[in-house]
Amino acid sequence: MNFPWMTFINFGAVSAALLAATLVRAKIRFFQRFLIPNALTAGFLLLIFYNYLAPRIGMSQEDLGAFAYHLLNLSFIAMTLRKPVPRRSAKDQGPGGKTSTPKQPRGRVLSLAVLVLSQYAVQAVIGLALTFLLISTAMPDLFPTIGYLVPLGFSSGPGQAYAIGQVWIDYGFEGAGSVGLTFAAIGFLWACFGGVYLINVGIRRGWIKPGEFNLRENRLRNGFFKKDIELPVGSRLTTETEAIDTMAYNAAVVLFVYLLAYLVLRLLTFLLSFAGSAGNDLASSLWGIAFIFCALTAMAVRRITSAAKINHTFDSGSLTRVAGLSIDFMVAASLGAISIVVVKAYWLPILVMSVVAGIVSFVLVPWAGSRMFPDYRFGRMLIVFGAATGTLATGLALLRVIDPDFKSPVAGDYMPATAIVFVFAIPLILQIHLPAYAYRDSNPRLYWLSFGICLLYVLLTGAAYVLLAKKRAFKRLGKLWLSED
Repeated sequence: MNFPWMTFINFGAVSAALLAATLVRAKIRFFQRFLIPNALTAGFLLLIFYNYLAPRIGMSQEDLGAFAYHLLNLSFIAMTLRKPVPRRSAKDQGPGGKTSTPKQPRGRVLSLAVLVLSQYAVQAVIGLALTFLLISTAMPDLFPTIGYLVPLGFSSGPGQAYAIGQVWIDYGFEGAGSVGLTFAAIGFLWACFGGVYLINVGIRRGWIKPGEFNLRENRLRNGFFKKDIELPVGSRLTTETEAIDTMAYNAAVVLFVYLLAYLVLRLLTFLLSFAGSAGNDLASSLWGIAFIFCALTAMAVRRITSAAKINHTFDSGSLTRVAGLSIDFMVAASLGAISIVVVKAYWLPILVMSVVAGIVSFVLVPWAGSRMFPDYRFGRMLIVFGAATGTLATGLALLRVIDPDFKSPVAGDYMPATAIVFVFAIPLILQIHLPAYAYRDSNPRLYWLSFGICLLYVLLTGAAYVLLAKKRAFKRLGKLWLSED
């Protein structure tokens, strides 16, 4: 019988690339030394395959783009459904079994959120400013929203960059999705090579406070645990397997929430249709940021299940595995979906914006982090730098080099910080289409309104930085890293 195979053939191609990348990481020290994620290596393998070989056998890059879009939404649902991280007691367990009393438990989370949000806003301002400069000089026909692909690719990741970029194609931005994925790929390179450089410099210059982290110089980075060690527990059973497997149950919950989010968006699309063309435009834009509605729907489901006292059936470990699977496949597929033809057409703005934004993040994150964070400063800086140029997984990978067992509170503090960032970033994301409206309606004021909103975010996060850093805010301005007094 003639069953449809193409979806699973594409998934098989992505899987083959991930397996090949895992083998490369396990055998070649270069990939281990610079902590290059397997999904990134797999993505570049798929990039070559889908640009030069796949079209000859009837395989399309558009399928990979669709995978990235849906997997992004699923990862947001799975991460949101997890149980909130319990608040730490007054005494945190430190490295080597020692206990320490944190100075500012709330300030730790807030400072992480402020620095992450500031990077998104700063990158947006850089992107929009350079877009205006290029339009005024070398590229007068450049689409005005390209500047927003800098924070979308660097600070949000390939899924968001592709999803929102695809919406702009309808406004006249040819190849926007591929351009967004390219920014994301370059951001990963900044995270890997820049992050490892910061680690080496931090160790050499004593930026890491003695006793804060449990450094292991001889830890292997090939991607596999050793054969004779006790393996960590990744998930736990919450169901009887004779009834339903726990992983199947948690995956079913994620997919059910995705169905609910789809129905919510369909309802909003129907209601907005009564507002005419403006409502239809807004509805089209909402589908590009479906991940926000997925997260909001997951929050509602989590509250309902908590009130009904059935949320104990969700396993955070299993949900993390679902999110991890989605993210790895999403990153690999999204990079494979990059069109080399499109990249050649936009090489100048991609190069200029990526270099400027990368350098600013490379300098600003250590500079501000060393002055603002109350404790575990180097680890907090590292996870923010990884997230501001790659994804949360990239930040965790960098942190793991100096804190292999996550004994410090850095990773735990980052999770509630992401929730704060998500809430405060919603207005920033919702106005992201203003430059596209400016292009369509020949109304440059909308472009500058969007630029002004981003600049306001920079000022507000800057003010929050001053309040959190206090006397250290502008101490020794010329020092990239402010050492302990």
